[in-house]
Amino acid sequence: MKAIITGGAGFIGSNLAEVLSRSRDNEVIIVDDLSTGNEANISGLEIEFVKGSITDLDLLRKTFKGADYIFHQAAIPSVPRSIKDPESTNEANVTGTLKVLIAARDCSVKKVIFASSSSAYGDTPELPKREAMNPNPLSPYAVTKLIGEYYCNVFSEVYGLKTAALRYFNVYGPKQDPHSDYAAVIPKFIKRIQEGKPPIIFGDGTQTRDFTSVDDVVSANILAAESDAKGVYNVATGKRITINELANVIMAIMGRDLDLIHEKPREGDVLHSLGDITRAKKDFGYAPEDKLEANLKETVKWFRKLYSSE
Repeated sequence: MKAIITGGAGFIGSNLAEVLSRSRDNEVIIVDDLSTGNEANISGLEIEFVKGSITDLDLLRKTFKGADYIFHQAAIPSVPRSIKDPESTNEANVTGTLKVLIAARDCSVKKVIFASSSSAYGDTPELPKREAMNPNPLSPYAVTKLIGEYYCNVFSEVYGLKTAALRYFNVYGPKQDPHSDYAAVIPKFIKRIQEGKPPIIFGDGTQTRDFTSVDDVVSANILAAESDAKGVYNVATGKRITINELANVIMAIMGRDLDLIHEKPREGDVLHSLGDITRAKKDFGYAPEDKLEANLKETVKWFRKLYSSE
């Protein structure tokens, strides 16, 4: 296949590029402006790198020519940042997504796989979260992802462009950015524990999350692209853990025993997250591996290596 990965120098995109580029039959092109991505993530991969923005429609049309699949991972992926700066989040996540879809349509691309988010569900009390539930976004970031889903559906219905939107649940793994002010919880925990500092938890730590390994997310993207799947799908594990438990598991892996620090909850954060993956299993054979602790060990190992080289 000829695959384009927008945001391919980022966390999920670079892991996807690594898997796709292993096959000599695949031509992989990454489009990334490096605003949140890191060129080191794709160093040594057999890919073509195009530095540019997804808001540049001419660049997208030129790059998408002859492509089979677009894996649209590019975004500003942060709830806190979207609350602080909703305008730039909207520009990247909404305007950028619209232009990706326009370029894909104009280049007769077979299918677009859109990286959406479980944040679209908001804090509805019903668990697990099912795709048929009414969305209730609590942050500008969540709104932008929901709009992206709607645009995907419209381009399928109006223009015949095949699309599928994957709602990611709390993705973790190697190549996640631990240095950003908006880094996700697992790299933040690992970084502080490595430095001998206790993990900081926003809220009392009883909030729960369905943590999904990046390997499972990569698998879901490829399966969804190569299937007839359309519409919205949860990409999760169907299991959850409290943030307090997560911190203790990571400390045990790293051989540290530190007192947890609890601070006030953050705006836009949901209390509980758990995804129903029945639809993804049925429509494209998604089968996440049940090995949180083993995956966390691999993630810790990667970050320790990163820190030792800095």
